[in-house]
Amino acid sequence: MSKDNHWIAGINAVSAAVEHDAENVREVLLEAGGRNPRLAAIEVEARRKDIDVRRVAQQALDGVAGGLRHQGVAARYAAARTWDEHELPGLVEAAGGRALVLVLDGVQDPHNLGACLRSAAAAGVTAVIIPKDKSVQVNATVRKTSAGAADIVPIIRASNLARALRELQKLGVWLYGLAGDAGDSVYGLDLRGNVALVLGGEAEGLRRLTREHCDGLASIPMPGGFESLNVSVATGVVLFEAVRQRQAG
Repeated sequence: MSKDNHWIAGINAVSAAVEHDAENVREVLLEAGGRNPRLAAIEVEARRKDIDVRRVAQQALDGVAGGLRHQGVAARYAAARTWDEHELPGLVEAAGGRALVLVLDGVQDPHNLGACLRSAAAAGVTAVIIPKDKSVQVNATVRKTSAGAADIVPIIRASNLARALRELQKLGVWLYGLAGDAGDSVYGLDLRGNVALVLGGEAEGLRRLTREHCDGLASIPMPGGFESLNVSVATGVVLFEAVRQRQAG
């Protein structure tokens, strides 16, 4: 796993980093005179964990936040863990036959990826797999939108997505792709065992080679007649259908 230092900004992102991954937070910057009680809580928690805290002018925060809305706080951070592909078998094995993997094939919008990661963390996914190429990576905007989920969920950057899908199948994971033209409904799938849910990007959806590696394709019924959902919304729908089934059974 590799780490790079960079700045994260915003109350949710910094709070999550301090709470869940304090050893990788190098310092916290707070706006001088900021009176938001959540800023005070971040300061107390950071000092309790021996993280350097500095009060700085708003202009300094504007500079390190890189255009993001910082809400009076930023942190210099060793980036979220980048999990290697060879760690995937261990993650699946540790799930004890109930692995839930999210595969995102070419999501381009950082806000969408961040929202997908937030849903993934809430659903307790085993791992999220994204391609190294033709996909947005975990940047500052993704981290902020994810509200800390990028620090919690194992994110694997696959150099060859088709190979990663074949590896999942060898590990006993069933691959279900989401496609608007599929005849089967996601609500008819059995999502209780080792399952990977595969969703495509905003423009093209699932690429042909990705579709061909799936064990089955399904769609989300939309009685309102609309043709498609935003990828982050679709991700939330299918992940929590899996959660519902697992809690029921």
